[in-house]
Amino acid sequence: MARAQSTQSFVKIDQIRDGVVILKGGGMRALIKCSSLNLALKSQDEQDAVIMEFQNFLNSLDFYIQIFINARFLNIDDYIETLKEKQAEQENELLRIQTEEYINFIKDFVASTNIISTDFYVVVPFELAEAAGKTGGGGPLSFFGIGKAPAKMEKKQFMHYKNQLSQRVEFIKAGLHRFGLTTKILSTEQLIMLYWNLYNPQNLQKRTLMKSVFEKY
Repeated sequence: MARAQSTQSFVKIDQIRDGVVILKGGGMRALIKCSSLNLALKSQDEQDAVIMEFQNFLNSLDFYIQIFINARFLNIDDYIETLKEKQAEQENELLRIQTEEYINFIKDFVASTNIISTDFYVVVPFELAEAAGKTGGGGPLSFFGIGKAPAKMEKKQFMHYKNQLSQRVEFIKAGLHRFGLTTKILSTEQLIMLYWNLYNPQNLQKRTLMKSVFEKY
């Protein structure tokens, strides 16, 4: 009888370390969260300028990127909890009642209307195989010794490869800024939360329990 595999065996992530996703195959990834542009609100000339700048940005790349759009139903649990805390602190009885009515209104409104929250990300890659090829190495794992996983690399090695990944990240950020987007690099905790939500879309309320799923201490 075949032995059942754990859920984590299907996840390609080996570790999330210092804001970098390390894959089981030896790849490293950084994620940049981006703002969005509404082209429909711009004039034709402005639209053409943005499209041309985006085209120039893509043509300037000598490595691949992934553009990831994450659309999900809006979760307001944290907001509701904040309102309840404010309600408990409120000394004015009338304001306390109004806060409770507002909380009930928000909960009923969200329950009856599908509110979608959309986030945009650019995934920036760095393959350890690329570094091996440039230095004449024997493959993506040759830097770490036989049987030594990429996630176990020493801090000095990790920082060396992270710096190369960071150069790509800064190049991408500069290109996105040129056509009006704001950017933010995801931290370790933000990456953990993002991946937890992606793998558990129906259990967003449990996300704080999963801080250690993708990070090994």
